[in-house]
Amino acid sequence: MKKSIRYKLFIATNGFVVIFVLLFWILNTQFLQKYYMSQKKDMLIKSITEINEIYQGNPVDITLELEIFENATGANVLIVNSKGKPKYSTFSRIVNERRFDGGESPKESNKRILDKDNENSYNDSQNLDQGRKTYFQIQRDMELKIDFLTMVTTLNTGDFLIARTSLPAITENASIANRFMMFIGIIVIIFGSIWSYLFSKRFTSPILELNRITENMAKLNFSELSNIESEDEIGELSKNINFLSDKLDSTISELNKRNQNLMEDIERERKIDEMRKEFVSNVSHELKTPIALIQGYAEGLKSNVIEDEESKEFYCEVIMNESARMNQLVKDLLNLSQIESGYYEMEKNVFDISSMITSVLNRFKAIFEEKEVNVQVLKDENIVAYGDMVRIEQVIINYINNAVNHVDDKKIISVEVKSIRDKIRVFVYNSGKRIPEESLDKIWTSFYKVDKARTRSYGGSGLGLSIVKGIQELHQNDYGVINEEDGVMFWFDVEKAKEDKLI
Repeated sequence: MKKSIRYKLFIATNGFVVIFVLLFWILNTQFLQKYYMSQKKDMLIKSITEINEIYQGNPVDITLELEIFENATGANVLIVNSKGKPKYSTFSRIVNERRFDGGESPKESNKRILDKDNENSYNDSQNLDQGRKTYFQIQRDMELKIDFLTMVTTLNTGDFLIARTSLPAITENASIANRFMMFIGIIVIIFGSIWSYLFSKRFTSPILELNRITENMAKLNFSELSNIESEDEIGELSKNINFLSDKLDSTISELNKRNQNLMEDIERERKIDEMRKEFVSNVSHELKTPIALIQGYAEGLKSNVIEDEESKEFYCEVIMNESARMNQLVKDLLNLSQIESGYYEMEKNVFDISSMITSVLNRFKAIFEEKEVNVQVLKDENIVAYGDMVRIEQVIINYINNAVNHVDDKKIISVEVKSIRDKIRVFVYNSGKRIPEESLDKIWTSFYKVDKARTRSYGGSGLGLSIVKGIQELHQNDYGVINEEDGVMFWFDVEKAKEDKLI
């Protein structure tokens, strides 16, 4: 199981607090009593040294000082001469001839206490001023079954001062101190745990935030930035991560953009290659049929398979028509190639577009009469345009030719000219089938036909609208197609001649 840095830091800091408290408690239990005993001895020595300075041999003279000593140290005091006879005593049980250690008399007990080499002596002697000595003993009260710490020191007068304090009191004080330290230790551990949690949370929150941000960066998500502003290494790391995130974001965005452009170029090349292949296929298809017809009818004429003049006339007419179709196809291909090459230089002039439309319609007059087409023209006279006359006329011819090829039994074709701001818009409508929505953008592609059967009776090579597209883009003018209720409306814009160009 993965353990977070917050958990590890909490365990480390809290563990340090617990170990510190336990170590302190162990040291306290092992050495506090000894330390307390040492301090007690030092206190006794210091107090008795002060008494020795004022003692002149009569304890009555220092009764007040002895009482102060007893109250301060909690010890009983016994002053005896060199023979062990008491001169002053607060040892009530000794005075009352109670027994110590095996039933000794007070006199015997005093002599034994004065013997520093007895078996209960600490043998802990210290040199005091003027060469006098002091030593300590542990003595047991057989009645109370209590051990006492006894200090014996020689006074300046030659008397001996014996001070005795209860060992259980020292032990109990040390035990109370240890219990109190245990209680304090538990409180320290509790508050230390709370502090460790808050500290680890505060310390690791920026690290966890930076970790989350870097994980998002690894997933290429650079939307989130660090808000850490501390003046330390983590703050510097936060700034560096934000800088790195911004750089990676911009670099990857640039790479994605370039990759997208590369993909578009590859796709464009693929489409161009497909269009090239389709173009070759379409040209081959468009040329194959007329060539086959010309070859077949020419062979028929050569072999004299027909004898009547009417059939010969028909054969010749077919050959001429197919030759004309091939010639027109080649012209269209040359025009389209010239326009799409980008090297065609237009010769723009001012011209009357109304007169141009009338001229084009007159060329189709025979076809209109043959197909019984009703042509409607809505235009003003003397509408002056500016552009390449030859190419604009070709746009009109291609639109009219397209309308003738697609007009239905209603046989309605209409041409309308409107002035729209600085443009002139020409509409060419024919009644007939609507163009499927999915084909509206494709009809401007070379050799594209809505009629997938490619029937020759349908008319057109599929290049007319491609030529319109190329011419309009050369002029940087709009063009388009709209499905009407009972037919199709094609349109294109041409620039309106400005007044300075009319002069």
